[in-house]
Amino acid sequence: MAAPPQPLRPDGPLPYPGVLTRPGPVTPQPPVPPSPLGSERAAIERLLDANLDRAREGLRVLEDWARFALDRPDLVARSKDLRQRLGRRHQERYKLARHTASDPAAGMSHPAQAERQNGASILAANAGRVQEALRVLEEFGRMEDPALAAEAAAIRYALYDLEVDLIQAGRGGDERRALLRRCHLYLVTSPVEGLEAVVAAGLAAGLRLVQYRAKAGDVPDDRCRFAQASALRQLCHRHGALFLVNDRIDLALAVGADGVHLGQGDLPPAVARRLLGPERLIGRSTHGLEDLRQAVADGCDYVGVGPVEATPTKPGREPVGLAYVSQAAAECPLPFFAIGGIDLANLAAVRLAGAERVAVVRAITRAEDPGAAAAALLAELGAAS
Repeated sequence: MAAPPQPLRPDGPLPYPGVLTRPGPVTPQPPVPPSPLGSERAAIERLLDANLDRAREGLRVLEDWARFALDRPDLVARSKDLRQRLGRRHQERYKLARHTASDPAAGMSHPAQAERQNGASILAANAGRVQEALRVLEEFGRMEDPALAAEAAAIRYALYDLEVDLIQAGRGGDERRALLRRCHLYLVTSPVEGLEAVVAAGLAAGLRLVQYRAKAGDVPDDRCRFAQASALRQLCHRHGALFLVNDRIDLALAVGADGVHLGQGDLPPAVARRLLGPERLIGRSTHGLEDLRQAVADGCDYVGVGPVEATPTKPGREPVGLAYVSQAAAECPLPFFAIGGIDLANLAAVRLAGAERVAVVRAITRAEDPGAAAAALLAELGAAS
């Protein structure tokens, strides 16, 4: 006997291919409430979580590069501080809003990632990644978490300086020495009011070599020296300029300077090299050929030649005149900077004696317009660097 026909289900699948079912009554269904993941607030919370993760991960890359590649505990500390400040703003509700399975960009990569073949490129990529994430946190955080937005903005600006300092710290000795050879004007600071503004004006004019000199009595104590040197080092590095410290190897190391300048009465260059390592620069003051030859033998990177004229920065020091400049020009295999009372009035004579590079103090620090003075000296030297 044939089986009885099966009832047709108006809301079910077709019982046989190609056979239509009879329409039946349709029971109204309640509207489906919108998914929490689809709400704007939930989307913003997911967005904040993703960018907090991205920024913190990128900062950890910078931190580990400073730790293991650069051996710079000061840069490690600064990177870690930024990362932990973000961590304190990473609320639990943002983490609970995370939903990786529904993220259309999860696991997405870009061919440019495979092109990063060295530490510098990885550093640059991650610094950019953090900056972009911080900008997103700043923009969307204003709607959901103003405190996070304010912190992201502050960290973003701090990161600009940190990135430059990481790049500068990664400079090899060859790169520093190449920049040194391109420098024709060298500013040695003196204790003047508004020193940072004076140096900033010179850097804006094209100056790319600065030495911080603060003798006993010039500043109250080492705390003040450290603050001044730190500010000037950051300023120089933002302009891609070399920054050296006079005499004080400990201070040079503390602020991450590019090197030191030593007088004849300071520590021997061999000791300085052992403390500073092979990458940083060492300069030496010389007052005659014997000093110059010894500086070359000691492995110095450049020498000062002078004082050409009597100068209040070296009271009691007899000037050596232009004769020693000519001797240095004939014999010195290193970059040398004529120094001592040099300004626009006598620069032509100093150059005629054979000096391609000069170091100045008062010609810029005591000028009415330090930027214009630096620009005029650079123009006279024929140097754009």
